[in-house]
Amino acid sequence: MENLTLTAITGLRVGHFTDTRRPTGCTVVCFDRPAVAGVDVRGGAPGTRETDVLAPLNLVAQVHAIVLAGGSAFGLEAATGVVRYLREQGVGFDVGVARVPIVPAAILFDLHTGDPAIYPDAEAGYQACLAATTAPVAEGNVGAGAGATVGKLLGFARASRGGIGSFQRTLPNGVCVAALLAVNAVGDVRHPQTQQIIAGARLEDGRFADLAACIRDGRITRFSPLPPASHTTIGVVATNVPLSKVELTKVAQMAHDGLARTISPVHTPFDGDTLFAVSVAAPDLPATVTDVGCLGTLAAEVVAEAVVRAVTPAPSPAAQVAPVTAP
Repeated sequence: MENLTLTAITGLRVGHFTDTRRPTGCTVVCFDRPAVAGVDVRGGAPGTRETDVLAPLNLVAQVHAIVLAGGSAFGLEAATGVVRYLREQGVGFDVGVARVPIVPAAILFDLHTGDPAIYPDAEAGYQACLAATTAPVAEGNVGAGAGATVGKLLGFARASRGGIGSFQRTLPNGVCVAALLAVNAVGDVRHPQTQQIIAGARLEDGRFADLAACIRDGRITRFSPLPPASHTTIGVVATNVPLSKVELTKVAQMAHDGLARTISPVHTPFDGDTLFAVSVAAPDLPATVTDVGCLGTLAAEVVAEAVVRAVTPAPSPAAQVAPVTAP
């Protein structure tokens, strides 16, 4: 069966750690060799680590892993465990006296689901690395998407489940663009082709409320009842085309169009929407096969499809889900 997820790109592995006690978790993308990366942060309430290093003017151009995690700011600790794992493998940026793993990370807020004292810690990140594999990515309520919800503008009690989604598209010339998303948005999720709501806030009778319509007709006039920084969609876009950090920053920017096509409202003051873009270059792929404009267009498409799959996942293999361990 064709692999339609991020791991269709050769040279990377994906692993989840899922803690079912709350639930919450983290997801790690590990690279077989350093990967050039860029990032674009659009939400008004981001929680991130090592994103400044990816600015085009800054020194380091390559990363060794990327972490997506629940747990709000507490979940950034998961990246520490990934750094420990990579250090043990001798992987990192060579500074002469040591190799320092470069591990950018982004988090989403899921503290409302269960005990907020439980969050993805360093051990969770380490376990996600041990679970990392090239098998098709497990989707749904696993890893960083374990406690994710969408459509929370009417309160958490009326929200729908979010989750992890992934999708890839491979062109006839061998170019591949893929996305992995953890979807935990304030807004509703709409199908990009029909604009029909497929997950989101519900009325008392179970029908979707349509948050954009509620704002448009004045039924919702403020976001203020929401806890600050309480949502967020985060993800990774990858391609096998060789690209620079500047080019990948543009791909990450264009990839956000996929969120705008599927999440309404999106990029709000209460979302920390963040997308990383990485190049895991195929050695036998011509460098000029596809330009940045085309790659960014494809990135938006696979991001949109990954959002849909996050809230309507197909059955996924359990092999990537690390067992829960005691803290």
